[in-house]
Amino acid sequence: MIKFVGSFETVNSLPKTQFAEYAFIGRSNVGKSSLINAVLGAPVARTSNTPGRTQSLNLFNVDDRIMIVDLPGYGYAKVSKEQTLRWLERLEDYLLNRRQLTRLFVLIDSRIGARESDFDLMDFCDANGISYQIIYTKKDKKVREQKQKTVSHENHPAMIAEILETSAEKKTGLEPIKAILGIK
Repeated sequence: MIKFVGSFETVNSLPKTQFAEYAFIGRSNVGKSSLINAVLGAPVARTSNTPGRTQSLNLFNVDDRIMIVDLPGYGYAKVSKEQTLRWLERLEDYLLNRRQLTRLFVLIDSRIGARESDFDLMDFCDANGISYQIIYTKKDKKVREQKQKTVSHENHPAMIAEILETSAEKKTGLEPIKAILGIK
């Protein structure tokens, strides 16, 4: 059973639980909430075509075993620089201080490839020993750009070597994520 725990504005306001947390993050409009819904098999995360809709730390309890965390996207969103800075500070606080964080899934739109903001996040995780795994989203869509920067675990010591490829729309590539989360 999946329960929405709540939306939280600060890391300190998050509930203290013993459950492992699996957090999903990526640039705005990468399909993060759609992927969470596809993996969980239920429309629990709010989806939108407007970048930057997820603005809080959204927690979902899965079978009283694990927590899924839908983190705000980074990159393009129509918000003030002050709001963007607050989001980045909150993200840094979450990544550095949330002891329940078991794995960070960094989502990258397969049509566009990794951007500087993606590499900045990966470099931050590498420098701070935060384990993360890359998930390419929207594999069912046409590639927009030919020149994409390659993501490789050889250059990123905290990155899990296996890169996953998914399509929330076509429901492909979900099984490896479900296996990591321990859900059916």
